[in-house]
Amino acid sequence: MKSDLFASENLVQAAVAPGMTLQNAKSVKYAVNGEMLARQGSMVAFRGNLQFERKGQGIGGMLKRAVTGEGLALMAVRGQGEAWFAHQAGNCFIVDFEPGDELTINGRNVLCFDSTLSYEIKMLKGGGMTGGGLFNSLFTGTGKLALVCDGNPIIIPVTAQAPVYVDTDAVVGWSARLETGLHRSQSVGSMIRGGSGEAVQLKLSGEGFVIVRPSEVTESVAAH
Repeated sequence: MKSDLFASENLVQAAVAPGMTLQNAKSVKYAVNGEMLARQGSMVAFRGNLQFERKGQGIGGMLKRAVTGEGLALMAVRGQGEAWFAHQAGNCFIVDFEPGDELTINGRNVLCFDSTLSYEIKMLKGGGMTGGGLFNSLFTGTGKLALVCDGNPIIIPVTAQAPVYVDTDAVVGWSARLETGLHRSQSVGSMIRGGSGEAVQLKLSGEGFVIVRPSEVTESVAAH
């Protein structure tokens, strides 16, 4: 049988080491040898001797669905084998954490990560202004984290002289050491997405960067 479908770049190659790698721009391959954590519903295939355990809401300090209304449910994957993860054909990126690295990520952009990483829930001051609160997860430690993003991300430097204002529906994550706050804008509100009245943006100041997705479409997280 012949087809471009079977091009070499589409064929899975045997893993050479445990851990995660990009299978392609839209999916992550994880060679499991022990335990890893992933977003529930994100696994698209697996092979080998793997067991899957649904993690309770808010386990380990992850986003609590009962509080945020849009929390992220996790699953633990244990054993030896290979698993592939993706979410709505979003673009995937792998972040490699070294000692001292810290990154704040919106729960909707988390795909999977090494169990060696630590994570805890954070709520922005004044988060209730967004209607239900703005919660994110602070990742620290050593290991890898796979993110998923609608389209190609926009990385904007933040300096003390030039704070950045980001739509709360578009933000993916930011340097953990940045100062954050919520900013009301009466004039901008009438020009964004055909809305009227005031809008609320996330204000980031200090020294670092912010990751933004080129989409303001919000998704409802299905109950698991």
